[in-house]
Amino acid sequence: MTPDAPNRSWINDASRRRSLEHVAGHTVDVAVVGGGITGAGVALDAASRGLSVALLESRDLASGTSGYSSKLVHGGLRYLAKMDFAVAWESAVERRWLMDRIAPHLVHPLGFVIPDARSAPAWEGLVAGFGVVVYDALRRLSGLRSTVLPRPQLLSSQAVAALAPALDASGLRRGYLYWDGQAVDDARLVLGVARTAASHGAHILRDVQATALTAESVEAVDRRTGEPVHIRARTVVNATGVWAADFDPQLRVTPSRGTHLVVRASRMGNPHAAHTVAVPGHFGRYVFVLPQPGGVVYIGLTDEEDHAADGHRPGVPEHDVDFLLDIVNTTLSVPLAREDVVGSFAGLRPLVEAAHGDGPDGTADISRRHLIRDTPGAPITVVGGKMTTYRRMAQDAVDAAVARLGVEAPCRTRTLALVGAATAAGLGGIAAPDRLVAKYGTEAAAVQQLGRQDPSLAEPLFEGTDITGAELLFAVLAEGANTVEDLLERRTRLAFVPADARQARGPAGAILALAATWAPGKGAQR
Repeated sequence: MTPDAPNRSWINDASRRRSLEHVAGHTVDVAVVGGGITGAGVALDAASRGLSVALLESRDLASGTSGYSSKLVHGGLRYLAKMDFAVAWESAVERRWLMDRIAPHLVHPLGFVIPDARSAPAWEGLVAGFGVVVYDALRRLSGLRSTVLPRPQLLSSQAVAALAPALDASGLRRGYLYWDGQAVDDARLVLGVARTAASHGAHILRDVQATALTAESVEAVDRRTGEPVHIRARTVVNATGVWAADFDPQLRVTPSRGTHLVVRASRMGNPHAAHTVAVPGHFGRYVFVLPQPGGVVYIGLTDEEDHAADGHRPGVPEHDVDFLLDIVNTTLSVPLAREDVVGSFAGLRPLVEAAHGDGPDGTADISRRHLIRDTPGAPITVVGGKMTTYRRMAQDAVDAAVARLGVEAPCRTRTLALVGAATAAGLGGIAAPDRLVAKYGTEAAAVQQLGRQDPSLAEPLFEGTDITGAELLFAVLAEGANTVEDLLERRTRLAFVPADARQARGPAGAILALAATWAPGKGAQR
C-alpha cells in the first residue's frame, strides 16, 4: 500500500512485507509476542543489544491496555501512600530516564493540585502536604532536576482556582501543587519505542496473531491473509499482558478495568493543572481530573476486576460512570451531569494475582510490581508492572533472554533516545508549530513538509480540531496505521469523542486512499 520507507524507523505495509519475507527464511535471536508498551520495550532492548528480533502483534500496536491508560508517567505517589516503596522508587527512577533522556518530546511536566477541603479534618491536609514533600525527595534522589520537574508549592485557595477553575474554591483551606510526568499520548509512546526498535533492525509484524508458543518457536496466523506464519527463534518472550496466561497456564493474571470519562475542557474552565479527588474510605486512592491536548479532560479512573471484558475494547459500565461523576462532583462548584460526558474509554491492567493477595480495595490493592517467569523449556514471560516502568520490565526480560543465549550483551536503553527525541533547546529550534513539536519532536518538520507537498493536507480535518491530514498521512507512511480505526483510535484520539470521530471518518478514509499512491518527496501520483 505504501512505498518503501526512506527511514529505517518507518513501519508500514512495505516494511511488514519485507519482515514477513525475512522471518520466513531466518531464525531470529528473540521473538517477542505482544505489541503493547512491554513488548515494544523488549524488542527495543533486545535489538539495541545487537540481537535479531521479531515482534508479533495480533492487531495494531497499542491496541490493548497500553493505548487506554491515564497517559501518566508518574513516580508513584499512590504507592508511597500504600507503603509500596519498591514500586515508588522504581517508578521515580524510570520517570527520570523517560523525561530526561529517552522521550523528553513525549513526556511533559503536568501540575497536580491536591485540594485541602474545609470539610475534611485538618490532619488530612497535613498528611497530603507531607506526602508531597516525600514525593519530591524521591524526585531529587532519582536525579531528575527541578528544571525538568518543578518543586512542589503550597497554594492559596485563589491560586487553586486559577489552576483548576472548576473547583469550588470557597470550600478550600488551601491546596498543594506537585508535578509529575504526562505522556502526550500513551499510544504515541508505544509507537516511538517500536519505531526505535525498527531503527535498530527489529522486524515489526502487526496483524500477526500468535496461536502457540514454545521456548524456540511461535506459530501464528497472518490476520490479513489467513496464511500460517512460523517463527523460528533462539528465545521467545511472552509479553501479551492480560492474555499472558493463555500461553502460560501456571500464571494467574487479574484483569483490572480502568475507566475514564471524557469531558470538554471548556466545561471544566479550561484547567491549567490536573487535580485529585480522594475516594472516601479508601486511603491513598484518588480520582484524577486530567487536562489533555485537544481541548478535553479525562476523569478517571476505576480499578475493578473484570475477567469478562474484551482486552481490546472493554466496555464502560454505567456504574463506572456513576462512580466517577459522584466522586469528582464532591469538589466542583457546578457538578457535572451525564450530558457533559462526551466520551469514555477503558483499559485492562494485567495484574499478577499469584504474587500479591487482594486487600479491602480488591484490585486496587494488588501491587504494580512486574513478574519475570523464566522456566526452562518454556517461553520467558514478562507481565504486570505499569507504563512508567516498561523499560525496566524489558531490561529484566532481555537479561533473562541473553542468559539463555549465553552471550554478553549489556542493556543500553536507560540513555537511548527514542525517534523524535531532543533536548529542549533542540526542540525549540524546529521549524514547525509547537503543537506538532509536542507530538512528534524532531519529526514535526517531516509532518509539516507533507502539508507543503499537498496544501489540502495542511488543513484541519474538520472545524473544531487542529489535527491535519498531514498527521494522518504520516501515520500511514511511518507509524504503521492501516485502517480508519487505527487513525482515529490510536494515531489520533478522536475516537474518544464519538461525535468528533464521525466528522473525521470521511477525511481519514480519503487519506488512506491517498497514501496508496504517495511517493516520498513527490507527493501523490495523480
